[in-house]
Amino acid sequence: MRSVVWRLPMRRGGERQGTKMRLKWDHIFLGFLIIIAAVQAQSDDDDDDEEPDADALELEETNTVTKSPVKVSYKTPVPSEEVYFADAFDQGYLDGWVVSTTKKDDTDEDIAKYDGKWAVEELMDNNVPGDQSLVLKSKAKHHAISAPLRKPFKFDGESLIVQYEVNFQNGIECGGAYLKLLSHTEDLKLEEFFDKTPYTIMFGPDKCGEDYKLHFIFRHKHPVTGEHEEKHAKRPDVDLKKFYTDKITHLYTLVLNPDNSFEVLIDQIVVNKGNLMEDMTPPINPPKEIDDPDDRKPEDWDENPKIADPDTNKPEDWDEDAPAKIIDPTAVKPEGWLDNAAEYIGDPSAEKPEDWDEEMDGEWEAPQIPNPECETAPGCGVWEAPMMSNPNYKGKWKSPVIDNPNYQGVWTPRKIQNPNYFEDFHPYKMTPIVAIGLELWSMTSDILFDNFIICAERKVSDQWAADGWALKKMVATANEPGVLGQLTTAAEERPWLWIIYILTAVLPLGLIVLFCWPSKKSDPAAEYKKTDAVQPDVKEEQEEEEEEQEEVMDEKKECNNLKKADDDKASGDDENIGDGSQEDDEQEEEGKKSKSASEDEMKEADEGTGSGDCQTKLSRKKKLRKE
Repeated sequence: MRSVVWRLPMRRGGERQGTKMRLKWDHIFLGFLIIIAAVQAQSDDDDDDEEPDADALELEETNTVTKSPVKVSYKTPVPSEEVYFADAFDQGYLDGWVVSTTKKDDTDEDIAKYDGKWAVEELMDNNVPGDQSLVLKSKAKHHAISAPLRKPFKFDGESLIVQYEVNFQNGIECGGAYLKLLSHTEDLKLEEFFDKTPYTIMFGPDKCGEDYKLHFIFRHKHPVTGEHEEKHAKRPDVDLKKFYTDKITHLYTLVLNPDNSFEVLIDQIVVNKGNLMEDMTPPINPPKEIDDPDDRKPEDWDENPKIADPDTNKPEDWDEDAPAKIIDPTAVKPEGWLDNAAEYIGDPSAEKPEDWDEEMDGEWEAPQIPNPECETAPGCGVWEAPMMSNPNYKGKWKSPVIDNPNYQGVWTPRKIQNPNYFEDFHPYKMTPIVAIGLELWSMTSDILFDNFIICAERKVSDQWAADGWALKKMVATANEPGVLGQLTTAAEERPWLWIIYILTAVLPLGLIVLFCWPSKKSDPAAEYKKTDAVQPDVKEEQEEEEEEQEEVMDEKKECNNLKKADDDKASGDDENIGDGSQEDDEQEEEGKKSKSASEDEMKEADEGTGSGDCQTKLSRKKKLRKE
C-alpha cells in the first residue's frame, strides 16, 4: 500500500512531463519544416528549364568563354529553311536596320524626338565569344528602329512564328522590350517609324513599377467600318518577375496558327495559350444588340427602393441640439488641489549663460521643471470638472425607411440591333506584315536584343534557338553560383532571410544537444516551483509523505509498547508460578467472558502469530480495525 501511495504523484508528474515533451517536439518539428519550406521557396528563384539537345551544341576546346569553364564553338546561326526575317547581328553593325529620326506627337518638345542610341555589342556577362547583339544604350529617351522583312507575311494558311531574345542587363525600372510587326500600308516609311505607325501584332515583355506584362496584342480590322481595334490576350498565369530581374538572356516565342490558336513561350516553355475567338479582350465579334443611344430615362422614373416613412414625425421631446458630452455634475474638486500653483515653474537653480546676448537671443528664461509643490498635491492649476456622456443625447432625428411603393427598378435603355454587328470566324487573317520594329521608352539602359526570326515552321525556330540562345543558356548555367551563392544573393535582396538561415543552422545543433547531451533527472514537481507558494500537486504529495511518516512512527511506538508488555507479562508469570489460587483462575475466566468480540479477535490475532514479530501483529490489527 505504501509503494502505491508514494508512486502515484510521480506517475502523474511523469505523464505531465511526457505530454509537455511531446507538445514541445511537435512544435519544434513543425517549425523546422516551415523554415525549410521558406528557405527553399526563396532560394529556388528559377524553374527547371528544359535543357537543349546536346546534339545541337558544338562543344570544342577552343574559344574559352570568359568566367566559365565551359568551352563552346560559336557560329552565326543560319536558318535551316526559308524564312521571312532573321538577324543575329554578328556582322557587328546594323545591316538593313533603319533608325527613326522623327518626333513623337503630343509630347513635350524636349523629349519628343526619337534620339535614343543603339549599338551592336557583346553581352556584358556570360557572353559567348563572337556573338553580337543589338543594345538599347540610352535611358529616359525615345528609341525607334526597324527593318523590312525579306517578303511580306500574308496570313494565307501558314503558321506565324515570331522569336527573339531579350536580356535586361541592368535590370529594368520602367520600360518595354516588345517588338511590333508593322502593317502593309502605302505610306510606310521606316525612317519615320513612331508610336502611331500602324502595326498588326505587338509582342514581348513590358514592365513598370511592379506590373510585369508579356504582351500579345493584334489590331483587328472591322469588316464593316474598316476601323482597327486592339485585341489583348489574357495575362499569363505564371510569375514573370524573375525574367526581368535575373539578368539572363531569355527567349520569347509567339506561335499563331491558322485555326486561330496561339501559344506564348518563354525559354521554350509555354506560359500562355488560347484561341483568338475566346481568349481576347475585347471579344473579336461584337454583340448582336446594343443599348439604344437615343433612349432617355423618363423624368418620373423612380429608382429608389426605399423611402422615408411619410407618416412618422419627430417626437416633440427630441432635442437635436443636445450635446453628446456634458460636465459631470457630481464631480467635486479634490481636497488639497492647488488652484494658484503652476504645474511647471522655472528652474530656480538655472543660471543665464555668460555668452547670452539678449539682443540676438532674446530675453533669457529659465528652463521649465515640474513644480515640486504638485508632487504631493492631487493637482495644480485651474480645476475643471470632467466631462461625461449626456444621458439626454439623441442626435439628429431620422425618419424610418419603408419600401417604396412606386419603385420601378434600375432604368436601362432599350436594346436595338447593332448596326455594326458582324461575325468573323477567321481573325487569324490579319493585315499583312512587311517590317519588324522596336519603338520603346525606357528608364534603364543596356537592354539587349538578339536573334530575331520570323518563319512558318516550328522546327526552323527551334534550330535557330539551339544555334544561338542555347549556347548563352549553357554559359549562364555554368556560371551560376552554387547553393550557398544563391542563398547569399537572395538574402542581399531580402535581408530578413538571414534570420531564417541562422535558425536553420542553429536548430539541428539544438536538436542534437537535446537528444544526445546527458541531462540530470529532476523532480517532476520542480516544474511547478515557479514561486515560493506551495503548488496544489506538491502540497498533496507532501501531506501524503508526512501522513506516512506519522504512521511509521506510530507503528514503532506501538511495537515498543507491545514488546514492553510482553516482557512484563513474562516476568509476572515467573513470580506467580505455583502460587495461583483457584479464586484467581475464576476471576480471570470471568474477565475473559466480559471482553468484547473484537477484543477476543485482537487477542486471537496475537496468539495466532505466536512468537511472530511486532510488525506482523500490527498489520493484522490494522486490518481488523478497518473491517
